[in-house]
Amino acid sequence: MLTATYTLVALSVEHASVRLSLLSFQKYVRSTLMHQNRITLSQLEYACENLNSLYQACHWRKTEMYLIPALREATERADQLLDELNRLNQAALLSIRMLQDKLGSLADVRDDQVNLICDSIETFCSSLLKRLEKEEQELFAIARNAIAGETWFSIANQLMMHDKHLEEMKRAGLAPGAAVEATPKAAARSTVNALRVVDDGQISIPGLQVLPIISIDETGAHPSPSTVARSTRQMPAMK
Repeated sequence: MLTATYTLVALSVEHASVRLSLLSFQKYVRSTLMHQNRITLSQLEYACENLNSLYQACHWRKTEMYLIPALREATERADQLLDELNRLNQAALLSIRMLQDKLGSLADVRDDQVNLICDSIETFCSSLLKRLEKEEQELFAIARNAIAGETWFSIANQLMMHDKHLEEMKRAGLAPGAAVEATPKAAARSTVNALRVVDDGQISIPGLQVLPIISIDETGAHPSPSTVARSTRQMPAMK
């Protein structure tokens, strides 16, 4: 079971990176937007961009692309858990949709709408954090016992080839999104089969972005410009 252990450790490392980003953004919102009486359009745009980026990071995880399809093939024991994971994913997606609706109709957001937006962001972060927790505590355990040794070897090989391919694409100067889109078609098919979480009205999300890590100092003050990893936009000024 050494191959299974190696694979699950590699997936846990990926989980930790996504979890850190979710927690960082959640802390940013709690320490800033939740204490404001209004949210400007630029702040709402910034929040939507970060949520899109975080959603993509979860969407394109190796757990989604390789482990879950293999587990579906191996056993039905995980079906109920996978349905629950899908519901958590759906809750996060609906939160993004709500914010995008606000973005298209408001110049700025005031009073009770601030609470609504912050609650939606909190739902998004909490849903995906809960999903990551359930995957590590429950899904990985089922997979370890249900997936056969030769399948673990195949998954581990897919993970290594995935990393190698992305590294080659990055060296060739492709953006992270283009690199992901250039992964083998079989991987893309696995992703489609594994997710099954949204209806035909799924929002349009561009290629995988560089995941923003938003650093907050210990005092809860606004993020320091020297320590914040920017997304495609500059962080809007806090009012």
